[in-house]
Amino acid sequence: MRRILPVLALMAGAACTTIPPEAMQEAAPARMVAPVLATPDALDTSTYAQPQLARVTHVALNLDLDFVARRIAGTATLDIVAAPGADTIVLDDKGLAITSVTTEAGRPLQWSVGAADGEKGAPLEIVIGAARRVTIAYSAVDADALQWLAPEQTAGREHPFLFSQGQSILNRTWIPTQDSPGIRQTWEARITAPKPLDVVMSGIQQGTPEDLGDGRRAFRFAMDKPVAPYLIAIAAGDIDFAPIGSRTGVWAEPATLGRAHYETSDTERMVEAAERLYGPYRWGRYDMIVLPPAFPYGGMENPVMTFLTPTFIAGDRSLTGLVAHELAHSWSGNLVTNAVWGDSWLNEGVTSYFENRIVEEIYGTKRARQEVALDYAAIIETLAEVGEDAPGTALHQPDGTESAGSAIIYNKGAAFLRTLEQEYGRERFDAWLRQWFDKHAFQPATSAMIYEDLKANLVGSEAEAERIKLREWIYAPGLPENVAKPDPAAFAEIDAASAAYAKDGSLPSGWAAWTSAERQRFLQSLPQERSAGQLATLDSALGLSTSGNNEELFLWIELALANRYDPAVPLAERFLGRVGRTKFVRPLFAALWAQGDWGRPIARRIYAGTRDGYHAATRGSVDRIFAND
Repeated sequence: MRRILPVLALMAGAACTTIPPEAMQEAAPARMVAPVLATPDALDTSTYAQPQLARVTHVALNLDLDFVARRIAGTATLDIVAAPGADTIVLDDKGLAITSVTTEAGRPLQWSVGAADGEKGAPLEIVIGAARRVTIAYSAVDADALQWLAPEQTAGREHPFLFSQGQSILNRTWIPTQDSPGIRQTWEARITAPKPLDVVMSGIQQGTPEDLGDGRRAFRFAMDKPVAPYLIAIAAGDIDFAPIGSRTGVWAEPATLGRAHYETSDTERMVEAAERLYGPYRWGRYDMIVLPPAFPYGGMENPVMTFLTPTFIAGDRSLTGLVAHELAHSWSGNLVTNAVWGDSWLNEGVTSYFENRIVEEIYGTKRARQEVALDYAAIIETLAEVGEDAPGTALHQPDGTESAGSAIIYNKGAAFLRTLEQEYGRERFDAWLRQWFDKHAFQPATSAMIYEDLKANLVGSEAEAERIKLREWIYAPGLPENVAKPDPAAFAEIDAASAAYAKDGSLPSGWAAWTSAERQRFLQSLPQERSAGQLATLDSALGLSTSGNNEELFLWIELALANRYDPAVPLAERFLGRVGRTKFVRPLFAALWAQGDWGRPIARRIYAGTRDGYHAATRGSVDRIFAND
């Protein structure tokens, strides 16, 4: 997923007991059951679950969507495995309205919801006795994971829309289960929705929709491979489908579908390239849905149904690294998942490396090297802001340390793997990474596990691990001195143009022919203090305010607002009114807020009109800015 990822706490040094498979009692049908790791570094304190005693292995949802009440309601039936003598299971619950908990035969079970603890929610304890399948009847209204959009918030402006965003721990607001990345579960679902809306989920659709005769239809889905609970996702709205290849395609609102299909038309080639690199795609189909602009992130790697922001649609496929990134998650993140959020780099860092390899295969070495250079610059910028010794700049984040952001989890993680590739050669490195995916397929992993695997299967010895700074890369803050540097020639022409502009205001003559990465590099390199006249000249010469590329448009608006450039305010208001991506929304409000008496009234006015249209994750990030009043 492309976003800045909050890192939740780990519990260090606590004991954890593994339940041998033969000691577990299971009444459910035979399904793939993933292990739960037992080491202290795999103990997830973002969940109330006690998987060493009893855990969920399968979830069956039967839910109705009510767009008027913004409510999802029905039942969740859970299959459970438990240690001998265990008579209670603990689930995660945040705001669910539970009406009953029963056995498969309908016998009521004793249950209780404990005290709530902020974002973590509350423990839902069920006395299961000998039961190994329980059904929870419940509803969720305005759940944080669910974004209900009114018709006017969609492209078609005729029908409502719904989408979910579960990562990191929001799915507990609409699904009663053990909401931890280390407790993987298979699942199935029956969802009813009013006509003419279609429903898609992060599972394979089963058959055709069933007309219920009451103005509603039922859709069925199944995921027969164990996934982390945050990867259970849903979307519903007026959407159509366009195929790309035999196993790939894209959903979108009718008004968006043509542009979405053009922008994603390289996807089948990307899947083939990814398979050549690191082995077979194991999920069956790879479809995508381009959501309305309120979606808070660039993309979300929900299995078989990647969720995408429309802000990546530039008309020239210049931002399709996003698609490559979400596809790469089918191996790193979905196939092999971080057991705890403090090891998120195993998900995002590995994926960012993989993304760049796909981009190189499809779009060539020049684009891949330029994107590496942009990512490296982001690392250096973050270290300059927070300090090279800041604990949050380590890849592994224990004890609740807050990560310094995406430049660490994504970019530093990718730089680590790129350094190993440079040191040992692509052929050897690729063989190691492929065996890592194969060995841990459909299982959770930790930093300690990848450290030991690297040492045994790539590096070869403790002495070599020390030489290559293996432990320092994973556990220490900052950037090790042996980091593989980006190609200095990647932006030679652009950096020369930036220097010329900084010296005497010379504007680049080749702007129209530059790649998006080159334009972003130039905009990021501009002097931060510009007069109104200088900004007007830039905008007039380069057409910045009319750019169809949202990454470039965002950089221009941010620069303009930081210089109190009044002509850019209406553009910023329109942009913030149509885009809900946190990556763009938060920095622009922050730029306004930093301008005190000039910017804060503008920020308050714009936010008053846009806040209700943002996802809870975006609202929360902006609310924190306004809290500093």
